[in-house]
Amino acid sequence: MTQDVEMKEQPAPSNSVPSSSPSTLHHLKEIASLIETGAYDREARRILRAIRLTMALRRKLKASVLSSFLSFALTPGSEAFTRLSSYLPKEDENEMEVDTATSAAQPPAKHSLPELEIYCYLLVLIFLIDQKKYDEAKACSSASISRLKNLNRRTLDVLAARLNLLALHRIATLRHDELGQETLLNLLLRNYLHYNLYDQAEKLRSKAPRFEAHSNQQFCRYLFYLGKIRTIQLEYTDAKECLLQAARKAPVAALGFRVQCNKWAIIVRLLLGEIPERTVFMQKGMEKALRPYFELTNAVRIGDLELFRSVAEKFSTTFSSDRTHNLIVRLRHNVIRTGLRNISISYSRIALADVAKKLRLDSVADAESIVAKAIRDGAIDATLDHSNGCMLSKETGDIYSTTEPQTAFNSRIAFCLNMHNEAVRALRFPPNSHKEKESAEKRRERQQQEQELAKHIAEEDDDEF
Repeated sequence: MTQDVEMKEQPAPSNSVPSSSPSTLHHLKEIASLIETGAYDREARRILRAIRLTMALRRKLKASVLSSFLSFALTPGSEAFTRLSSYLPKEDENEMEVDTATSAAQPPAKHSLPELEIYCYLLVLIFLIDQKKYDEAKACSSASISRLKNLNRRTLDVLAARLNLLALHRIATLRHDELGQETLLNLLLRNYLHYNLYDQAEKLRSKAPRFEAHSNQQFCRYLFYLGKIRTIQLEYTDAKECLLQAARKAPVAALGFRVQCNKWAIIVRLLLGEIPERTVFMQKGMEKALRPYFELTNAVRIGDLELFRSVAEKFSTTFSSDRTHNLIVRLRHNVIRTGLRNISISYSRIALADVAKKLRLDSVADAESIVAKAIRDGAIDATLDHSNGCMLSKETGDIYSTTEPQTAFNSRIAFCLNMHNEAVRALRFPPNSHKEKESAEKRRERQQQEQELAKHIAEEDDDEF
């Protein structure tokens, strides 16, 4: 019994809390002050920055810290404070005493702003989801949405975009909440694509209002979802552009997102008949994740159908989890065409039976139909001799005598111009910089310059006459 009493009196638990809780609580208070500044100045960018800072503290959130922060940000005894406190689990008395002592060092906010209240809802919701308390998280989300319906402030758009979903997309549209529409559209597209509802996703995307992107992260997600839709619709050129652009624009820290973009971009480029560069597979942190696609690309490049089948079977689990298995099935025809192109370059005359053997086809009739289709599509420059059962390849001409170099050069110029235009659109300027009033001295100088210019022009006109 004496040992049990001594264990209870040890201060170890209370010492472990001050080492972590005060720093996290201090950061949350700084974020709260940033939200207050953004609310008073009506700058949504400050609140967006507060959201990014909060995501960095996500793993450090504890119930005791959130309880202390709610006491700081909200009025004790208010409806929001009581409701949010009920969602948090009760901590030990020692921890609660330490947190209340640290929070008492700084006075609570004098006025509970709607932005701070919704931010508290968001904090508690994130904590409940991380703790896998989904019933409480659902109740908290419903309460936050009902509260948001009574508020219509532009500074709340950033916070509301993290809490809303399906039905609120219409409310965001009616309120001209472009950031909320942007976030909700991506969430809806992700939900449709998760259940393979590509037609519904395209209908929603095509009918949704279009506007200039406000968040780079949301724009990257939109490009990724659009690239997946275009891939399924066989529009590989547009899909390639969207996926590569999403991979380039994605933040460096978003490694998983960039890996997914590169996986789909590799498949799309292979479907277009292109071979991705080796540097694509050697990007930092992506070597292991892209290894199956590297071996697949090697099989397509060689044109070996048997190697292609073995790679597809070897990594079938990976391709199924990435949801690219159906696209890889489409690559079989590209593998055969690549092998056929290599044969046409190597042989000026070859029997169709040998073509079927080299491509590992089932029969000579299959080889004949595949060669005929490749000649019709312009994949190879050859002719078929049906009487003798052979393929006659024409002499390879000079590629610089064709329009292919001009097409490649034009595509590169278009890419550079597009990047320049996007960079110009992404520039930020101080608010109301175009409305700054000029001083009296500057106004006099401007009027004097205009008078001198008008006088000079009049003198030049007189000289001409």
